[in-house]
Amino acid sequence: MDAVIVNYRGSKRTQKGNQMVLFVPEVDSLTKAKKLVGKKVIWTSPGKLKKKIIGKVSSTHGGSGGVRAHFERGMPGQALGQKVVIE
Repeated sequence: MDAVIVNYRGSKRTQKGNQMVLFVPEVDSLTKAKKLVGKKVIWTSPGKLKKKIIGKVSSTHGGSGGVRAHFERGMPGQALGQKVVIE
């Protein structure tokens, strides 16, 4: 299942570098988003090396089907707006 990285998780003054907010096009409600909690998330970097950063879906985000994901290390800014794979 594909998802899109929407933004970093953060507040007005702080930003969590390894936590991202994801939007899954097929998921449009809170109950569908709860089924994704605990699943593995993989982001593959563009370019020759194709490095992978692995994380997992930690919780839901809002009432319209968004989810939060914790990654093993900080995500680069170029990841915003790109696709990730949820397994």
